[in-house]
Amino acid sequence: MRQSKLFMPTLKEAPTDAVAKSHQLMLRGGYVRQVTAGVYSYLPLGYRVLKKAERIMEEEMAKINVPEMAMPDLLPASLWEESGRWQKYGPEMFRLKDRHGRLSLLGPTHEETFTEIVAKNLKSYKQMPIALYQIQTKFRDENRPRFGLLRTREFIMLDAYSFAATPEQLDQQFDDEKRAFEAVFRRCGVKVTPVIADSGTMGGKNSTEFQAPAAIGEDTIATNDKGTYSANLEMAVSEDTFKQAKEEPLELEKVATPGQDTISALASFLEIPATRIVKSVLYIIDESKHVLVLIRGDKEINEVKLIHLLDADSVRIATDDELEEITGVTKGSVGPINAAWADTILADDTVKNLYNVVVGANENGFQFKNANLKRDFQVEQFNDLRVANEGEPDPVDHLPLKFTTSIEVGHIFKLGTYYTEKMGADFLDQNGKAQPVIMGSYGIGVTRVLSAVIEQHATERGIAWPKEIAPFALHIVQMKNNDEQQTELAEKLEQKYSADYDVLYDDRNERPGVKFADADLVGAPVRVTIGKKASEGIVEVKRPNDEKATEMTLAELDDFVSKELG
Repeated sequence: MRQSKLFMPTLKEAPTDAVAKSHQLMLRGGYVRQVTAGVYSYLPLGYRVLKKAERIMEEEMAKINVPEMAMPDLLPASLWEESGRWQKYGPEMFRLKDRHGRLSLLGPTHEETFTEIVAKNLKSYKQMPIALYQIQTKFRDENRPRFGLLRTREFIMLDAYSFAATPEQLDQQFDDEKRAFEAVFRRCGVKVTPVIADSGTMGGKNSTEFQAPAAIGEDTIATNDKGTYSANLEMAVSEDTFKQAKEEPLELEKVATPGQDTISALASFLEIPATRIVKSVLYIIDESKHVLVLIRGDKEINEVKLIHLLDADSVRIATDDELEEITGVTKGSVGPINAAWADTILADDTVKNLYNVVVGANENGFQFKNANLKRDFQVEQFNDLRVANEGEPDPVDHLPLKFTTSIEVGHIFKLGTYYTEKMGADFLDQNGKAQPVIMGSYGIGVTRVLSAVIEQHATERGIAWPKEIAPFALHIVQMKNNDEQQTELAEKLEQKYSADYDVLYDDRNERPGVKFADADLVGAPVRVTIGKKASEGIVEVKRPNDEKATEMTLAELDDFVSKELG
């Protein structure tokens, strides 16, 4: 490719609203341009990287015998109503009506569509296990699109779906997909950490995220130094090291605490540590059930863990008005004693072995001192319901948890029969009995991979692309266009190396400073500069992370290119 023919509109400075390093470099290098908030065009450089990443994905999926297909972007609402996600998915779904008033959506994911096809075409256990995938544009109406390709309204995704007759077949499919995904990320040059994750609106119980550590990442992962434990913060578990010495129960005492509606204020007012307080929070579950959740005062409730424990579609803290209507008191005075208005009282494990604690008295401006479990209040169920904190011991090797910001680039789910039972996707087993198909779902954010690669491979001046997804493997930069010997050598090398590699030849009539600045943004693994020693058969060679270029003969260049690019 001649650079004079390449549409590469570079910028000297990134726009001030571009915060993420990857966003800045993609704009400066002419990889993408924004069309509207959260929607981007992929210019030739960006599109080349995308296609190379997609080709890697296609190759790795082929290795595990998963064929590619294509589903429509426009989907009927009826499928999502059947699965129950039409309302559950929330405001991020693009919903629309056609001229006849029929409801449709722009697909954010395709579990329902694949399930419908399977329901109509897979009828026997003999046809399974099978898996299918597509690489396709998805749509989500993000409230605040930001960070370039990391949070967009339109994005490209690989989504795969597996169908099994037995749990053992699903386990094997899940493991195959996990290995394939790990190979994809390795070949793309993205360092990832597989972590325990929340399935969210996807359904199912078991899922693993692939998180790429990056400064701009919106997720937080918890790991230990040995790498034996890793989880998304939403699902992270830690050991509680606080132990209260056993005490004899004291007489329950009501005390006035006017205006003390936070744990820190209450602890200061009563001159006690937060560990002496049990916090009571009223949750509305699936917009109908009232659940009081207790936790020690120095900890915070993890709502993701709560929604899993209750197998609920939604959990939210009661509003101030709801709290007063249901309990008769305002924030800060709610407690578990005589809480007949609660359908259920749950507690975090930190509440189990506490003595003579402070709890809300269910009377405005008052608390109970010396409250004790079983004597004064009952808990229906204990569980780990707290947010893990950095530095607390992990549950595997009891090492301090370390928190790292990261980018979610992939997610795999064991969906089980979450969709197939709802949508009637049954098959006949070996005994001729109808059973629901067992599903898995697997996704890679293709456009997110681009951002993650750049975040992890940015240099002071540009990008050091990994060789398998670099827009060009070899960049030939000619210093003087009117020098015949330089032109002859540049064209000779272009023709020679183009047989095996993607070569970009900078034949533009530009100043050296412009050419080198643009070359840093192209980020080819090998840059060959044709300069004043062209007549001697000597060139300058530089990799993106090299401090200086190195002079080489043409023979040395051959060996170097072969070694670097394979």
